[in-house]
Amino acid sequence: MSTELFFIYDTHCPWSFATTALVKEIAKTCPNISINLWHCAHYEGDEKVSRATIDAVEDDAGIEFSHKYLKNLSIDKDSTLSANLLGWVSQKVPHLALDLMLAIQKQHFEQGTAFTHESDFQQIIEDLKLSPPAKVFKAGKMAKEAEFILQEINEFQDIIGTKAIPALLIAHNENLTLLNHNLYLLEPTAIVEAIELEITKN
Repeated sequence: MSTELFFIYDTHCPWSFATTALVKEIAKTCPNISINLWHCAHYEGDEKVSRATIDAVEDDAGIEFSHKYLKNLSIDKDSTLSANLLGWVSQKVPHLALDLMLAIQKQHFEQGTAFTHESDFQQIIEDLKLSPPAKVFKAGKMAKEAEFILQEINEFQDIIGTKAIPALLIAHNENLTLLNHNLYLLEPTAIVEAIELEITKN
């Protein structure tokens, strides 16, 4: 019997950032569950993150965003290059995908890095010893690996009937279940019990 977790997210989405704590807990506690990280590239350079969203995330998840991040709220977000790099890593060196996602989120939400230029990724690339191709960093252009993930996301969203992000789904054998991640943001360890109940039920 196989069990997989699917995390549909955007590196520049505050709610995704908060939900990542659940993914980390699952990865740490349930090594037998395969984790699929699917970047949906929601932010395309034409949308900001509102202060109301930040306030809601801080209240519901018990986290506090840095001043460096907050001072850039008025700037449109663009996660295309992050989606490209994560799509490439997911295909070429999948065991580094979680570390890469965590590193990008940490730098974006703590240091306020926009990740709209190749140079923004340089330190992370060096730390993880990655050698991504130049196509990953073409401004405003989705790489084929990212496009492939978007196709997979569209199929899943049709099944679950929502395009809302983030989304956490557990697939056990033939059953696919959308988890209510909002219930666990203040207590990430509780997500593991919820998953075990779903597996037992199915």
